Formats: sequence, C-alpha cells, structure tokens
Amino acid sequence: MKFSKDIKRYTDYSGKSALIMLLTQQGLWALLQYRFFNWIYTSKWPKVIKWPLLGIGVLKLKGIEVLTGITIPYSATIGEGFYIGHHSGIIINANAVIGVNCNVSQGVTIGVSGRGENRGVPVIGDHVYIGANATIAGNIIVGNKAVIGANSLVIKDVEEGTTVLGVPAIKVSDNDSADYIL
Repeated sequence: MKFSKDIKRYTDYSGKSALIMLLTQQGLWALLQYRFFNWIYTSKWPKVIKWPLLGIGVLKLKGIEVLTGITIPYSATIGEGFYIGHHSGIIINANAVIGVNCNVSQGVTIGVSGRGENRGVPVIGDHVYIGANATIAGNIIVGNKAVIGANSLVIKDVEEGTTVLGVPAIKVSDNDSADYIL
C-alpha cells in the first residue's frame, strides 16, 4: 500500500516510530486523507456509492487544508513515498502528477498556468526534491532526480538529474537529488 511507503519515508528521516509520526506530522495527516479518498476516486465502485463518499472527502480534505495549510485534492496522482518536509502553504493542483519518493517543502505550489498549448499542469518525475516556496506551473515536465531550488519559479521543462534555481528557474548544475532524497 502506498501509505505505508509514505510513513516509511517519515520514519527514515526522523528515526522515530510510525505512531509518533502519525500523531505529530501534519504532512502525514494530509497524505492519509488524500490516499483514502484517492483510493475511492480511482476505485471501480458504482457512482451511486463513490460520489457521496467523495462528497464527504471534499469536506474532510477542506478540513485538513484549514488545519494544516496543505491542499491535496483526491484526484491528483501522487506516487508512493511522498514526503512533506514542513506543513503550510502547500498547494497541489487536482490534475497534477507527482512521481515516487518526492520531497516537497513548505510553501510549494504545483499548479496550472500558461496560455494556449502551454496551458496545463506539471508532471513531476520520480525522486524530485522541491525546495521551500518554489512554484512549478504550466504544461511542463520535471525530470527524474531533479532539484528545484527554494523560491524558484519553474515554467519550462527541467532535465533529469539537474538543479534549477531562480525566477524564472534556469539550470545551475548537474547535481541530482541524491543528497536530498533518502
């Protein structure tokens, strides 16, 4: 199950038990709600059962958003081992796609932007590190093992295994995310 991989990432980083992480980490609270309602959303259940449960999900996810400052709609696609380093100010678009073992810091926005064929939502690869207050927007692809520096605005594709930084973000090195992702 994906949520067990999420918990493992938290326990690996902290060295604390899963119970302590579940009781104290707002990112895990948000992920637990997201994983449950995403499971319902992607299920083959009849709509007569699914839609009322998703209505409850909208309300519960709004409560989590108010409590933690983390917006993760149940329709987003997020791979296992997702790690939210610090809560608050995190917004993920409902159509975003995020790969496995990605780290997101506080203040991150992954959203829709652009005009014409550039309008859309990012696809984030596997093992990507996204620094504090970064914004990734538009119909772009962030390659596997990329690093998005803090306070960056990413509106163009990011090559695999590179570090980008700035407004707008540009490649600053060929360093990958190995030092940031456990």
